[in-house]
Amino acid sequence: MTRFDDIYSRPDPRSYFGALGALGYQTPHHAQSVFRSLLTPAGFPEASKHPTDGKDGRPPATVLDICCSYGINAALLNHHVTLRELHDHYTSPRAARLTTAELIEWDRTYYAQRRRPDAVPVIGLDIAAPAVAYGRAAGLLDDGYAEDLEAASPSPALYRATRGTRLITVTGGASFLSARTFRLLLEGRREKPWVAAFVLRTGSYRDIADGLALLDMTTEKDTSRTYPQRRFTDADEQLYAITAVSAAGDDPHGKEADGHFHTALHLTRPAAQAAARPLHTVLQDG
Repeated sequence: MTRFDDIYSRPDPRSYFGALGALGYQTPHHAQSVFRSLLTPAGFPEASKHPTDGKDGRPPATVLDICCSYGINAALLNHHVTLRELHDHYTSPRAARLTTAELIEWDRTYYAQRRRPDAVPVIGLDIAAPAVAYGRAAGLLDDGYAEDLEAASPSPALYRATRGTRLITVTGGASFLSARTFRLLLEGRREKPWVAAFVLRTGSYRDIADGLALLDMTTEKDTSRTYPQRRFTDADEQLYAITAVSAAGDDPHGKEADGHFHTALHLTRPAAQAAARPLHTVLQDG
């Protein structure tokens, strides 16, 4: 499978959109509406128990985006923009002429003009420090941490900042994560957040789901549909995907066999909440 590690080490997201846009990358587009629906009272009725203004001394309810890169999910969640519009913005002739500092200033205005009235605080977590720094500087991330929880415990600052988290989101990093990252963030929390992850069908989410089960959380997979992720870079990558999906017991016909990676949505919730409202009901209500 082709790796794109280098595009996350740049000081701004122009290379990210140039490389992934050329392959029709679209997972954040699909996640945009799903995450918004999960944050509504209909999608998340427990939200009424989580004050969002912090007036009672508790932190505002937040979203924690794991593997956040440059804050793309935050941009889509909290602003009147589409992924296609972001691609056009960052690959435009004007963007190409700017320094990173100038791009940040342009972005701060760009996003401020498109801010949604129902925007929520978003904290970003990623091992790519330049990407996290950009997300914070551009005003997309309310806070951000460049930490690798697969290798070390969360800093006290990260642990404190995420104590008001209502929803944890993952759109592009599940293949590189284990239950350890989630366990370190959730152990000891009296109120557990929901975890919504778009997972490539070439990989397995079992380790993470099993780890969260030890915290009395239930993971459900949406079997009603899959979501195209991006086109393959070459025939070898497609063969790899078809083989991996078939080995997992899934059918690549019409999906990987037709030229795209596909993801499936997994939603993890406290066991009692999952038992009270099956996944299909949550998605339908949201």
